[in-house]
Amino acid sequence: MSLTLRVLCPDHNVFDGQVDELILPSTTGQLGVLPGHVSLLTAVDVGVLRLRDGNKWSAIALMGGFAEVDADEVNVLVNAAETGSSINVEAAQKELSSAEQLWNSFEDKPNSPDKLKAQQAFQKARARLQATRAN
Repeated sequence: MSLTLRVLCPDHNVFDGQVDELILPSTTGQLGVLPGHVSLLTAVDVGVLRLRDGNKWSAIALMGGFAEVDADEVNVLVNAAETGSSINVEAAQKELSSAEQLWNSFEDKPNSPDKLKAQQAFQKARARLQATRAN
C-alpha cells in the first residue's frame, strides 16, 4: 500500500507519484504520513519534505503553503519548491552563508522589518541546503 503525493507550485508541478512514507515540515512540527493516515489539513512551514519510496529517501525543499491528506492522497500546495537533486550544493552553501551574514547584521535591531525578511531568506536557504543532503 502506498500514498499518492502531489507537490504543486503556482507555476509548475514539482512531484506527482507514489511514495511509501513522507515527513512534512508543518508549522507545528514534523508530521509523518503513512498509508491509512487520518484526513487532515495543515499549514506547511519553510523546510524539507522527506519522502520514502522503498528503501530510498529523497527530499524536496518547500517554501511554505498547505497540505491536505485524504484517502491515501497527499496534496501539498506551496509558494515554491525544489527537489533536492536539482539544487546546486555549492550555490546553496553560498546562499546560506550570505543569508546568515545578512540576518546577523540586524542583531541590534530586533524589531526591524528587514530583520524579519533576512530571517525568512535564511530559513529558505537553509531548507534548500538541507534538501541536497537527503539525496
